[in-house]
Amino acid sequence: MHIARRTDAVLLLVALVWGSSYLAAKTATGALPVLTVLFARYAISALGCGALAAVRRGRHRWTRAEVRAGSLLGVTQAAVLVLETYGVAHTSAANAGLIISLTIVLTPLLDRTGGRRLPWTFFLAAGVCAVAVGLLASGTGLHAPRLGDVLVLAAAVVRAGHVALVGRLTASRPMDPLHLTTTQTVVGSALFLPPAVTGLPDLVHSGATTWAQLIYLALFCSVFAFLAQTWAVQGTSASRASLLLGTEPIWAAAIGIGVGGERLTLWAALGAVLMVAGTYWGQAVERAHRTGTARTEKAMGAAGTPLVPAHTSPADGLRQ
Repeated sequence: MHIARRTDAVLLLVALVWGSSYLAAKTATGALPVLTVLFARYAISALGCGALAAVRRGRHRWTRAEVRAGSLLGVTQAAVLVLETYGVAHTSAANAGLIISLTIVLTPLLDRTGGRRLPWTFFLAAGVCAVAVGLLASGTGLHAPRLGDVLVLAAAVVRAGHVALVGRLTASRPMDPLHLTTTQTVVGSALFLPPAVTGLPDLVHSGATTWAQLIYLALFCSVFAFLAQTWAVQGTSASRASLLLGTEPIWAAAIGIGVGGERLTLWAALGAVLMVAGTYWGQAVERAHRTGTARTEKAMGAAGTPLVPAHTSPADGLRQ
């Protein structure tokens, strides 16, 4: 029980850290250009991951498959963070954290390995999330959504594709998570360096508060959170890990309102409730459907029918 509570505490801490990343990114982009913030975040993360990889150098050898997969995922991850960071710069941290949670219901739609048909209740849950986005974007009433909300919505779609791609690239071959993360951070640093060059003088002369935010985003929201998540999910079930990590949008809203001084209107508050309810509902429906499919395939295999390996959704406890 002590180990179980410790594992739960680590997963909740990861969710809290990720939830706080939206306010940290919004504050950092108020002091520096978005692309400069992204370059600094990637570069610091690359240094941290590189140091950890160097410590383990004798125990885990790099493979070409890890470098190839990490390079491709580095590009898709960079696309996610560009949209997400530009989006949070033009909307509230609470809205960004809530809308990005759409990834939970979008990922199963894109990750259809084995041709599994999702039940109609999953699409109903997705519809609830779509209504929630509309309410969050409306603010005080129905009007054109803010640019930031649209960009975060686009980031959720791209992130769902990124997560599905992670599952496809790592399903058939073992890959070291630290090697994948290190490669992605190096690729991201290289991609953001050219457009961030003009902002480097401002970065160098930034104040202690801005540097603290950048280090927090890089070492805590990226390196620590990913490695802690990887450790924790090995000591619990995928369902419990997803449940605990799924509290991220709740933390994002709570921190944005409690620490950032943001406010949710009545419409936006209703949207927040619907978003959390819809994503949890959709996640539960998809997991139950996947579990039932796995049991059916196992029974067919035991009866002598060719068995198709059960697929585990990459949406379970994964955030890049």
